[in-house]
Amino acid sequence: MSTALPPKPRVLSNRRTKLAIVASKFNERYTDAMVDRAIEELGAYLPQARVDLVRVPGAFEIPVAAKAVLELEQPRCVIALGVLIRGQTSHADLVATSVTEALQNLALEFTTPVIHEVLLLDNEEQAHRRCLADDLNRGREAARAAAAMIEVFAELDSTEHLRMRPNNG
Repeated sequence: MSTALPPKPRVLSNRRTKLAIVASKFNERYTDAMVDRAIEELGAYLPQARVDLVRVPGAFEIPVAAKAVLELEQPRCVIALGVLIRGQTSHADLVATSVTEALQNLALEFTTPVIHEVLLLDNEEQAHRRCLADDLNRGREAARAAAAMIEVFAELDSTEHLRMRPNNG
């Protein structure tokens, strides 16, 4: 497990953009904390951004809601937040695998960053550390990754215009 947050992205205060957070209601105490931290962190890096929040019952429903948001709202980035805690069956592992594959497929299908912080954890102690503690909050990590990817895609958009110009040589 990494114990460090990703580096802080450059401040993009002049960039108006739209993002979406799709978060599960299951394990609400932990997911709410990640949502709050993600929104707070996005405000620091993207203060001009509009952040839409979509809540779904559980982690399994996150991908279909993310797809609807991508189709209808066309955000520059989607952040997926949820918490799965392993029990005595393999259910959480099956859901986690399904969600991971679906989110990656959506990112590729829509060519839009989908930040995956649907956590699969062994116990409540891990959930507390990654969702409620300040030193390693995955909501903060998701926001930083989203801001960085929005920056990357903005750079890609600007270089695409350069590639489309006719060759003058």
